[in-house]
Amino acid sequence: MNTIRIKSFLFPAAAAAAYGLLFLVNRNIFNAAVETAVYGTREMLAVIPPIFILLGLLDVWVPRHVLTRFMGEGSGVKGTAVAFIMGSAAAGPLYGAFPVASVLMKKGASFFNVMVFIGAWSTTKIPMFLFEIQALGAAFALTRLAVNIPGIIIIARLLQRLISRSEQEQMYLRAQAASD
Repeated sequence: MNTIRIKSFLFPAAAAAAYGLLFLVNRNIFNAAVETAVYGTREMLAVIPPIFILLGLLDVWVPRHVLTRFMGEGSGVKGTAVAFIMGSAAAGPLYGAFPVASVLMKKGASFFNVMVFIGAWSTTKIPMFLFEIQALGAAFALTRLAVNIPGIIIIARLLQRLISRSEQEQMYLRAQAASD
């Protein structure tokens, strides 16, 4: 067995060992850990399949040249707006954003717009905004949004400049390889 295959089993083996140790040492903590793992697994199984169905549709229905025109290197403010809208309209936890970001990269979205998309998914979701208006008031929700939007753009620009072009290209190659 090669080293890569062995390394791929290290985390699951360590987790199983930790569960075994908890089972022997403290059954209450073991039971709570199992409940948490089962809950998380159920949540992922409820969220991931719809995301992958939408990804398949995005991959098939949206030609590369269309996505490149709307979100590619030369898309400017229009591309940033599309990235914001896509991220803000998304539903589901943040881990659902990364497969979508991978498809966006495969289809030719600029690195900056992919970072904006992830930032919008994580902080400017429309359902969260509506909940904040109801629970915390419109002034709070609008202030948070007014701070988050420039913050997302600044962070996306910083990441674009701090991550070397070769590292960005490697990410795009991995995104392409993941879909092949």
